[in-house]
Amino acid sequence: MKLIIGNKAYSSWSLRGWLACKQSGLPFEEVVVPLYDEEWDKRREGDEFAPSSGKVPILWDGDAVVWDSLAIVEYLSDKVGRARFWPEDEAARAMARSMAAEMHSSFAALRRKHSMNIRQIFPSKRPDDDVIADLSRIMEMWAQARARFGSGGDFLFGEFGAADIMFAPVCTRIVTYSLPAPRFAAAYISAVLSHPFMQDWIAGAQAEDWVLEQFEQPAA
Repeated sequence: MKLIIGNKAYSSWSLRGWLACKQSGLPFEEVVVPLYDEEWDKRREGDEFAPSSGKVPILWDGDAVVWDSLAIVEYLSDKVGRARFWPEDEAARAMARSMAAEMHSSFAALRRKHSMNIRQIFPSKRPDDDVIADLSRIMEMWAQARARFGSGGDFLFGEFGAADIMFAPVCTRIVTYSLPAPRFAAAYISAVLSHPFMQDWIAGAQAEDWVLEQFEQPAA
């Protein structure tokens, strides 16, 4: 398999696809493509990017191609068995899938106003009301998952899985922008960021030379 991703410092969707590949346990080639450099538009027109219209991440597995982070999770779950990604308990699995899907489709204010930048920590500043609303909903879901199904470990459903993969960039944003989080959430964020996969990703981000100024400023 070959996974094409953007800059590790900035590309939240790439992080999700990469974590999914790591979680699968399958070997894969990692290809990092600098976002928005002078070759970006030309590179996006190439055959490898054609199925996704130039978006990352994109996973090639022989003739099979998958270009959406949640689709990559599901594709790899089919290959290796859903137990690597989803809870065994039916009720827990239903909640985990719903949370992953909501993360995939929602929280536009948080995404737009607090872009991922793993290499920075900005001073605390009161978020806008729409960002506070997004965070409140996320905290509500995290609290429910931990209370109902998280007793078996440090993650949302006990063991690290697909739901944690989908929320991993939220954990980095909360740290980067010093966003408010209750105590239980701080413990969960610490567990996610301490996971060996995340430590590998963060180390890769720190080693990158590319700097995109539009992502190097604190929230307006």
